Amino acid sequence: MVDPKALQYPTISFRPILPSDRQVLEKIHSDVFPIRYESEFFQNVVDGRDVISWAAVDRNRSDGLDDELIGFVTARIILSRDSEIEDLLRPSGSEQALLYILTLGVVEEYRNRGIASALVREVIKYACNLPTCQAVYLHVIAYNNPAIQLYKKLAFKCVRLLYGFYFINGQHYDAYLFVYYVNGGRSPCSPLRLVTVMVTYIRSALKSVLGKVSKLEERWSKWPKHRDSSRCLAKSHLRRNEIIQDTDFECV
Repeated sequence: MVDPKALQYPTISFRPILPSDRQVLEKIHSDVFPIRYESEFFQNVVDGRDVISWAAVDRNRSDGLDDELIGFVTARIILSRDSEIEDLLRPSGSEQALLYILTLGVVEEYRNRGIASALVREVIKYACNLPTCQAVYLHVIAYNNPAIQLYKKLAFKCVRLLYGFYFINGQHYDAYLFVYYVNGGRSPCSPLRLVTVMVTYIRSALKSVLGKVSKLEERWSKWPKHRDSSRCLAKSHLRRNEIIQDTDFECV
């Protein structure tokens, strides 16, 4: 049990995850995630085998547990050619790397204190110091709104929705793919940019078509007609203008 007095003035510091952290690490994973992680994963984390990790601890605890894990983030370096986001990166003549966030968690008593954000910033800082690293990326299950808001706040870009990405307890769940570009790594053409271009093009095309229709109607209204026919045409012309204006408003 965390000392309530320590929670009022926590002093958070970061260090690598150690073998002595394994038991607490497994418990936090069990409490936080719906996915069950294998024993090999935890062994790789505490041994630093193909996994980079940061542990958050509260140095202001008075219960003698000032080095106990209260939060963590784990990540792995992946070559861009072996990743699922290679097409979202700027082409490069040399081999490029990515940093993939595996897990991120904070114990319940320490949540909403900026610890998760600070841990992610540690990952970003580490990635920025790797000259060949182009981006940090991760997956978030679609219903995890707090995590989604966290990564958006940290300027990660949501670039894809992956249908049925997770399979938990016999059910499929969608996931969002988030990317944070570093060291000049940029998407050659982001999905959001494509959508913006398409919407702009469609609006421009509609305005052009409506403009041509309006000019044609002006010409028709100037043609000499029988007096009675002119009255009918004028009424019809007004009705057509009303329809065009309403349509234009809806498109915009």
